Amino acid sequence: MPTVSTQAFYDRFNLDMSGLRRRADALQASIGSGQRLGRSSDDPVAASRLRMLGSKDASAAIDLTIAARASADLMLTDSTLQSFADSVIRVKELATQAANGMLTAQQRAGIATELEQISSELVRLANSRDSAGHALFGGETSGDAYAVDALGNVSYIGTGSAGELSLGEGQKVTRGLTGPEFLSFTVGAVPTDLFAVVKDLATALVSGSDPAQSARDAMDALDSGLEAVATRQTVVGTRLNWIDLNVERQTQMAELRSQEEADVGGTDLSQAVSQLQQTMTILEASQASFARLASLSLFEMLR
Repeated sequence: MPTVSTQAFYDRFNLDMSGLRRRADALQASIGSGQRLGRSSDDPVAASRLRMLGSKDASAAIDLTIAARASADLMLTDSTLQSFADSVIRVKELATQAANGMLTAQQRAGIATELEQISSELVRLANSRDSAGHALFGGETSGDAYAVDALGNVSYIGTGSAGELSLGEGQKVTRGLTGPEFLSFTVGAVPTDLFAVVKDLATALVSGSDPAQSARDAMDALDSGLEAVATRQTVVGTRLNWIDLNVERQTQMAELRSQEEADVGGTDLSQAVSQLQQTMTILEASQASFARLASLSLFEMLR
């Protein structure tokens, strides 16, 4: 019987010490990681909430990545539109010069040559690429937005719309523009596009019956083209502002989730440190008590 009692004493002590050490280890891990939950079983309700918050964080990260791509494409669109506007302004300057009936044929030919160069630049701009390498103004097409035939005529070969990108929480934004949205317009109820206006003007200056009048006639079309570009610049600016608002909202929601994650699963450092100190004190006191009890002569005789 004494042997059994002594063994039970040791077993009880080992059990108590193991429990205290596990408690101390858990507190130290919690302080080190900043998380009070080592596993889901520690607090199933809190663990479930943390998983849900983590899932929302992952979705928000994807939404922010998409928003960054949309913003980059729209900023590229805006800068390219400005290049279009600069080109149209230059064409207007050349048309103003060409409207002077006193120019020689050689001078008009020089203007026509520059107009042809600008026409080629307009095609290049129209076939600009987005951040994914697709046609910036071709809608959903992966190739060029515009094609040029053997006669120098330019035609749109993209899709009908630019498509939308999700910004999260049910919000979307149109990722860009199609070429016809700003390169095609009407002049006097007659449909045309910027490429045709510039090409026809260049041709008229070289072989037209009244080059000066053709230059004057082109001014209205160029004004319409410039207005179309400016209008779409405003649209792009509005979309960029919309993206910024959604990114700001996502950032605010992320901060709220972060705070909730800290409240639900974070470690209260002051409380954890206090509990660790208390546990270590109990552990040291228990070890000291056991040592004193184990050293008693009667205890040694009973053992």
